[in-house]
Amino acid sequence: MNTAWSHTTVLLNEAVDALLGAPGAAAAGTYVDATFGRGGHSRLILSRLGEAGRLVAFDKDPEALAAAAGLQDPRFSIRHQAFGQLGELPAASLAGVLLDLGISSPQIDNPARGFSFRFEGPLDMRMDTTRGHSVAQWLHTAELDQITEVIRDFGEERFAGAIAKAIVARRQERGPMSSTTELAQLVADTVKTREPGQNPATRTFQALRIFINAELEELQQALAASLDVLAPGGRLVVISFHSLEDRIVKQFIAQHATDPYDRRAPFAAPRVMKLKALARIKPSAAEVAANPRARSAIMRVAERTDA
Repeated sequence: MNTAWSHTTVLLNEAVDALLGAPGAAAAGTYVDATFGRGGHSRLILSRLGEAGRLVAFDKDPEALAAAAGLQDPRFSIRHQAFGQLGELPAASLAGVLLDLGISSPQIDNPARGFSFRFEGPLDMRMDTTRGHSVAQWLHTAELDQITEVIRDFGEERFAGAIAKAIVARRQERGPMSSTTELAQLVADTVKTREPGQNPATRTFQALRIFINAELEELQQALAASLDVLAPGGRLVVISFHSLEDRIVKQFIAQHATDPYDRRAPFAAPRVMKLKALARIKPSAAEVAANPRARSAIMRVAERTDA
């Protein structure tokens, strides 16, 4: 393995402890690692499962599936699917679901994947390279308003309109863009001010990646499905890396873990709660110092109630 493309799992022990409980007796039941990546969480989960325990992993990246092929354990299986398809598992069959969102270091650091503005590579950004359209293909045909909306909504980019106009003008003058560095330079030429220490293309690349992979839609699907597939007492553990993801997770847990008091119907029967919020955890200073990519991570933990 190219060490430059290795991956350091964020909140490794904290996530597995939240999923399985504190280390001790071997865990039983069936668990899901919904984003296998390079298997950091999966390997630790398996080390703490008993013989009757099972781990089902999901990942849509063919490179992740190749990495999983080396994990020879009869208790483990992996599905070449997006985690949005979590609901295909049997109802109330799971003791825990772990969602480690975002993008992995091997995806960022491999120029051939086209995720990073730091390297020359094809403007792709698909997590599943076997299907769907690349960013380059989408930008070649998307309307100005569509491009503006994606960069504004998924990148929280205040210069979205100017960037979209520059992309369309570039397309009309010289044809479609095909490389990451072309797009990064176009954004840098368009955005004249930016937060200190942040590349001008950061928000645009984030927005296009989230859009082309339907990341937020899949997250919403997986969260909704978790209510069906988790057994009572089962844990939901979600690690997010930017505010759009965390906002969705936070609101979802709050929606199903609290009973808002309606002054218009003070004697109405209380709503049945489906989740109990347990924790919000961030990486320690030591972990962030050792792995700067952990700095924005937030882990939220909830438990399925008996409802």
